[in-house]
Amino acid sequence: MHTQLFHIFRNTPLGRETLLQSIYFCKKVGASLIIYIPEFTKFLMYFENDVVQIDLDNSYLTSPKTALKHAKELLDQGRIKARFLKPKNYTASTLPDIATNFDFMCCPRSISDLSSKIGLGYIGPRVRRIVNSARFPVLITSPVFKKWRSIAVFFGGSTNAVNALKLGFRLSRASEMPLSVYTHMEKASKESYEEIIKNENLKEEMDRYVSEWHMFERGKFEENIYDVPHDALVVLGAYGHSLIRSILFGGKMEKIQSIITNNFLIAGPNYALTK
Repeated sequence: MHTQLFHIFRNTPLGRETLLQSIYFCKKVGASLIIYIPEFTKFLMYFENDVVQIDLDNSYLTSPKTALKHAKELLDQGRIKARFLKPKNYTASTLPDIATNFDFMCCPRSISDLSSKIGLGYIGPRVRRIVNSARFPVLITSPVFKKWRSIAVFFGGSTNAVNALKLGFRLSRASEMPLSVYTHMEKASKESYEEIIKNENLKEEMDRYVSEWHMFERGKFEENIYDVPHDALVVLGAYGHSLIRSILFGGKMEKIQSIITNNFLIAGPNYALTK
């Protein structure tokens, strides 16, 4: 089975930018593109331990007569083929079921709020829910299409950070893009992070794929983030927990996504690592 990325097409200028990003990602990592053009504003995604109802904003139904045409034009422009997904099963007549046997999924920062409300630092609750439940990483795109020239992994030593690092290796291997690792050391020592790498048997892959490991011993976290290239794909490991039905990503990740405009690839707590 080929690597697949799932994309929900929105027939708007913002949706055009998001699809361009999916096309670029697929070409770089050698993934097949699966596109869903919604006919309704709701659908269900069945995960292993959760069922998520996705409530799209009405802009996803903009001009349905031209949606397929516009999507195909972008595919032709990107010189890539895609499969258009047609739901076969419905929980209700206007509530299709979407399988989740994908390797990646692409989302803008929000899919359930009008784009006029979306600003930097805002990731909507439905996108957070997908990240929290999915066994695949979620590509969260910048508002405007941006090519990425390198991969930047934030590594804090947690289990989810280790998964993000392994995902970074996988992307670097597939795309042949340079990989850098960023660690804000706080009260831990350099040796303690190196020990984690050793204990996880990642030393060989660190030497093979990582061009530079930036360890910030001083300075504010927000200031150190400036060293991340604007054209890097940022890979993060997220942990989720419920607080009044909101999914929180942890303090560091919330700061990262609220400060920089890069494209993000986020591995949630249920991410199942694949080679």
